[in-house]
Amino acid sequence: MENSDIVYGRNAVEGILNSDRATRINKILISQNIKKDNKVSNIIKLAIDNKIPIQYVPKERLSTITTQVHQGVIAYISPIQYADLDDVLENIKDKEENSLIIMLDGVQDPHNLGAIIRTAKCAGADAVIIPKRNASLVTSTVEKCSAGAVSLIPIVQVTNLNNAIDLLKEHGFWAYAAEADGAESYTSVKYNTNTLFVMGGENQGVSKLTKEKCDLNIKINMKGDFNSLNVSNAASILMFEFLRQQGV
Repeated sequence: MENSDIVYGRNAVEGILNSDRATRINKILISQNIKKDNKVSNIIKLAIDNKIPIQYVPKERLSTITTQVHQGVIAYISPIQYADLDDVLENIKDKEENSLIIMLDGVQDPHNLGAIIRTAKCAGADAVIIPKRNASLVTSTVEKCSAGAVSLIPIVQVTNLNNAIDLLKEHGFWAYAAEADGAESYTSVKYNTNTLFVMGGENQGVSKLTKEKCDLNIKINMKGDFNSLNVSNAASILMFEFLRQQGV
């Protein structure tokens, strides 16, 4: 079965890079031994200009992704148009109630990403922020796991999470990193302002520099000596505690 998330072939990939759909490209795979003619060189240039990740991989890997003639180039396409963080902030600036945004630092499992997006929509979050690299991006699998919520809540893709945190702080957000060894229990914090929850990846948690950018590291208290909670479950707990404190 062909992957519905891909576009393959030099003309097709170059064409989408030259269109308004370029912002929907998650990443581009290029054969390691490809001959860099003018078309391939232009694909690379356009990808760099649009800050789209490029991965150079063995030709055999491309052939496992599609059985069609790919000419050494495959682009992964998101089923949605990613939102712009500035637009999100503009849309929420006049809200009377506190805003909630979820940031994911290295969440790799598309099922977790989809579940978090679904919960974020149910909890009334204003956006979900994901990085462009080293994390699951929005694919048809994520779309399915979110029960279609990817089309109902802004998903923002950023190059640098720490810069995004700085921008959110400038707009009145308090940033909380969820960590097993956090300084405060999540229930002891008063979420009475615009709130950003930063959730770490399945294996490494929130990165050191990103934790340092946050105002406070919070934890979910657990019984016993097993403190490994699934990231989508942890995100749900935090989001609905925020919602509870808003009187919903």
